[in-house]
Amino acid sequence: MDLRRRPSKLQSRKPSPAPPKASDALPLPLYLTNAVFFTLFFSVAYYLLHRWRDKIRNSTPLHVVTFPEIAAIVSLIASFIYLLGFFGIDFVQSFIISPRASYDEEDDDLHVVVRDNACRPPPLVVPTLASEEDEEIIKSVVDGTIPSYSLESRLGDCKRAAAIRREALQRMTGRSIEGLPIEGFDYESILGQCCEMPVGYVQIPVGIAGPLLLDGFEYSVPMATTEGCLVASANRGCKAIYMSGGATSVLLRDGMTRAPVVRFDSAKRASELKFFVEDPVNFDTLAVIFNRSSRFARLQGIQCAIAGKNVYMRFSCSTGDAMGMNMVSKGVQNVLDYLQNDFPDMDIIGISGNFCSDKKPAAVNWIEGRGKSVVCEAVIKEEVVKKVLKTNVDALVELNMLKNLAGSAVAGALGGYNAHASNIVSAVFIATGQDPAQNIESSHCITMMEAVNNGKDLHISVTMPSIEVGTVGGGTQLASQSACLNLLGVKGANKESAGSNARLLATIVAGSVLAGELSLMSAIAAGQLVKSHMKYNRSSKDVTKVTS
Repeated sequence: MDLRRRPSKLQSRKPSPAPPKASDALPLPLYLTNAVFFTLFFSVAYYLLHRWRDKIRNSTPLHVVTFPEIAAIVSLIASFIYLLGFFGIDFVQSFIISPRASYDEEDDDLHVVVRDNACRPPPLVVPTLASEEDEEIIKSVVDGTIPSYSLESRLGDCKRAAAIRREALQRMTGRSIEGLPIEGFDYESILGQCCEMPVGYVQIPVGIAGPLLLDGFEYSVPMATTEGCLVASANRGCKAIYMSGGATSVLLRDGMTRAPVVRFDSAKRASELKFFVEDPVNFDTLAVIFNRSSRFARLQGIQCAIAGKNVYMRFSCSTGDAMGMNMVSKGVQNVLDYLQNDFPDMDIIGISGNFCSDKKPAAVNWIEGRGKSVVCEAVIKEEVVKKVLKTNVDALVELNMLKNLAGSAVAGALGGYNAHASNIVSAVFIATGQDPAQNIESSHCITMMEAVNNGKDLHISVTMPSIEVGTVGGGTQLASQSACLNLLGVKGANKESAGSNARLLATIVAGSVLAGELSLMSAIAAGQLVKSHMKYNRSSKDVTKVTS
């Protein structure tokens, strides 16, 4: 099955012409008001010049004026004031404000590739400052009297704070950020949770790949990306999997980790802590202390490593539907406080000693796993490989061996035995509100391919030991990201089985990676990669005209 585009009623409808803008000076359309004042200005100017010429010829004093002349002078002044106010301000501002700050029809053509007038975006809405009070606050931020980070607490209005901070930033830097939108976002939702000192938000398009047939269920996978071909490629992989009967997944383990580092005066004393912590007799006591931090946190194990007189203790625990970094950190702190009763000479250097390991490529994650460890597989039929993927089984198996396995080994890869797992992981992470930085370890993946069923069909699998995802907390509660989670059926916490939503999301990520690997490897085997990117991943705009 394929997701086919059908023209909607909105797409098939021609855009209606915009109504004429009204004027503030007269109850007429703006173009008619301008015409009236242009005509009035030149008419009375001609009349007054003609009258003054006659007075000079007849030796009549110029200060002697008639009522029609007074009316003409008043009309001249009024029309001059209107025309100066309408055209003069823009003329003066053109010398003050950089032309790059404007957003007119010409700029629109430079910044947006428009293929259809119906798809042309509306003009950007630039927030206006509400009062003189805002202007005073902006000046205070610019001169440093009011810290920018304190605006939300001072004003009690997050959107107003963002608009003031934005204007102050433009004045301090002398650069416009007009292309960065500010309207249409709930700034209250990120306060104290997602982002500090906001001045706007970045728009990333979200495409849908699927349906992905995984474990007997269909999923439409949201992918937020600016890379052309990526969604289309994943969609083709989903189609091949669907036509072959779907993919299956297995969750191998589920446990978030945190590894504090502590120091002693001697290696002997450090080893005593290691033996104490790893002794099964002490585990139950440590688990009770750890589990007090949350009703979802459950300690699974502690693995210690020693470097001289330093001890690194890698705690692993289940965290429900949360990704769980904060949860496990609180539990670790509880245990450290408890251990200092028996080891008063223990010096706690840091709650994280990089043996976790978070947001860095590390062999410990590749071997031991972190977050959710998932394996996903599918058998792709021979006819699907030929008709949908445009290649053959033998070519895919050989390419996978030489590229993903041998090539990655030659490069000294750590967890990178795949074609582009991070592409898919990043796109799904951004769409669903995950931490994009954890794409590093979450993209650890080994892709395997082999011919099965007498060499006719292709068995493909991806093994991903450290997918770090959650469906509650962080960016998952934002409206757009929450909508994408809802599309997958994993929004929020699972009330019936804690952690089920996060585990399902991890398997969907692995299934999406499987589809992406299958399609990209097929494109490379068939020699289609460059052709596809030249067609879909190149912009037609003239970048030489766009200034930063």
